[in-house]
Amino acid sequence: MDIMEWKPFREVSKLRREMDRLWDDYFGSGRRAFKPLEAEWVPSVDVSETADKIVVKAEIPGIDAKDIDISLSGDMLTIKGEKKSEREEKEENYHLVERNYGSFSRTMRLPVSVEADKIEAAYKQGVLTVTCPKKEEVKAKAIEIKAE
Repeated sequence: MDIMEWKPFREVSKLRREMDRLWDDYFGSGRRAFKPLEAEWVPSVDVSETADKIVVKAEIPGIDAKDIDISLSGDMLTIKGEKKSEREEKEENYHLVERNYGSFSRTMRLPVSVEADKIEAAYKQGVLTVTCPKKEEVKAKAIEIKAE
């Protein structure tokens, strides 16, 4: 399965950014100040494939690794958690809030079968890396051609 099937997700993100820009141009960037402070958000991900593994990288800055849950059900990988608000100032008034807080969940279909018990995850500098080794039967095998 070709990893280019993930392109629609990229196109949807591009469409959302363009719609945000249009709203900002029409109403001004202050309209974002009215969005709920604890709204759900979706982390950006990169999915890559090599001969023997699928690697998913998700941007989840400002959250502890212990607050992230990763699960695999069939071929669906889910990353979810919660980024808690850091606001403690009772006297501070906010006029613009662009940082994301609240719960998040991102589910994606992996393009091939993977070894669920061998999946590894690492979290460094706000980037979660999930490495999913492919099952033996889906790894590409070189076939030798015998010349006569």
